[in-house]
Amino acid sequence: MINIFKITSLLEGLSYILLLFIAVPIKYFQGNPEYVKMLGMPHGILFVLYIVLAIMLKSELKWNNKTFGIVCLLSILPFGTFFVGKYLK
Repeated sequence: MINIFKITSLLEGLSYILLLFIAVPIKYFQGNPEYVKMLGMPHGILFVLYIVLAIMLKSELKWNNKTFGIVCLLSILPFGTFFVGKYLK
């Protein structure tokens, strides 16, 4: 399950970066909300999957609250999820 979590973390991070640095500027500077609509739902699904997998791994790998908190914090920081795999090694 840890490999699925690492893949999900990379995909979630990529979708977050695309949303923040491409879709949102296009929405506000060009007035075109289509990219936010197109990228928002996949990012939301990946984010929820990331959190669900983190909760499952917390009990499976016996993470303490600090580790779990850091893994969850990394999900809301831009580029944060790219470091989850390295942090968990």
